[in-house]
Amino acid sequence: MNQKLIDTVIHAVLYEGHILYPYRASAKKNRQRFTFGRVYPDVYSRAENGAEPSVMQTQCLLEVPDSAHLEVAVRFLQPMARDIGALAAPLRKLPAPDNPDFFHVVPHLEIEGKFYVSWQEVVERTIAAPGVTLSELCVQPQKIPFSFCATRTIEPILDHSQHIAGVMVREQDAIEGVVELTAVPVGVSAFKITVRIVNQSRVPSALLANNDEVMMRTFASTHAILHAQGGEFVSLIDPPEAYARVASECRNIGVWPILVGEEEKKERDAMIASPIILYDYPKIAAESPGDLFDSGEIDEILTLRIMTMTDEEKREMRGVDEQARRILERTENLPDEQLLKMHGVMRGTNTLDETFFNPATRLQTVSVNGISLKEGDLVRVRPKSRADAMDMAIAGKVAVIESIEQDAENKTHLALVLEDDPGRDLGMQRQPGHRFFYGTDEVEPLEGE
Repeated sequence: MNQKLIDTVIHAVLYEGHILYPYRASAKKNRQRFTFGRVYPDVYSRAENGAEPSVMQTQCLLEVPDSAHLEVAVRFLQPMARDIGALAAPLRKLPAPDNPDFFHVVPHLEIEGKFYVSWQEVVERTIAAPGVTLSELCVQPQKIPFSFCATRTIEPILDHSQHIAGVMVREQDAIEGVVELTAVPVGVSAFKITVRIVNQSRVPSALLANNDEVMMRTFASTHAILHAQGGEFVSLIDPPEAYARVASECRNIGVWPILVGEEEKKERDAMIASPIILYDYPKIAAESPGDLFDSGEIDEILTLRIMTMTDEEKREMRGVDEQARRILERTENLPDEQLLKMHGVMRGTNTLDETFFNPATRLQTVSVNGISLKEGDLVRVRPKSRADAMDMAIAGKVAVIESIEQDAENKTHLALVLEDDPGRDLGMQRQPGHRFFYGTDEVEPLEGE
């Protein structure tokens, strides 16, 4: 099992949606979080007539001898409330624990230029089932109960004189549940594996209508990781014909299992069951400098947006939590060459036949309205043959000719880079997204302007 690869993928999906751009607690989009992989308390699910799930189930196929060894782990995030407490006056030391009224909770607090904000943090939880052979699991299904106690801590916020100017109060509610494992033979040398995660956390009836209280007892971003020693999992996305029928009968609730490992080696000894839809053999792009937790955007766009934040916005982002602080610091220290890598990569193309993939012929000059144009000359764009939104945005703008190209039908096109494009350097390096192609009848020479 490629543990490093699995941990990298799991971390990316575990925190997906944990915090979204603009990475500030005051942003409305960050008020409803942990939207993936929720497993609610059973008592709440019953109160909602099953509308919200209290069970997550993974079913997959394992092609093995019955002596093969199976290991299963479940990972999820447990919400933890972090309240910021303001004081009437600075204190020398914290009062006794039985005196909880020495502060009042505020949305945020600024102390000597540093920003502190009330927020919902998380703690990672992992429940590892004891390893078991398939023969043992077929005879005796496993139940692994787990629980985590309620906690409350108060951390002082000190000013420059080492006086307590505020406090951070972190609280977690008690949670409990069970992981259930079963195996059933299907065919000569295959088994159907079932992993169920059930949330049995207690919620007082008076709090069932309080979404915040229920969320504090909910398993968020729940995943299952399965590893087989001496066996191979069967892809449910593209199962072999011999397993097509039984694969279609696998019932997955809230997750979908996919193969994980080195695709080139066709490794099939591990699976991840994720609440986010993934293909077999997911991996993080080598060009990505780190997780941004926002699948609605791409690394380059989010990085550029973070770079444009004001100092005040960055100060608030830095005070949200450790995840947001790391994003900000990584972005601020990002070298230019790393930013360029995020702009785009062409993968999987056949480079053996350059004439097939690049049929255009580069020309040195072209005549437009009796004026000879070459690379580096300026033109004004006047789109004619198309009428999409991009043409409307570009119409009338000044552009520099990056290249003059003749296609397989002997039509001449100008590759243009907008003069006022902040990414002009990328366009002149022939990077995708910053060059626009127009015919010779769609430009006006600016010679002499």
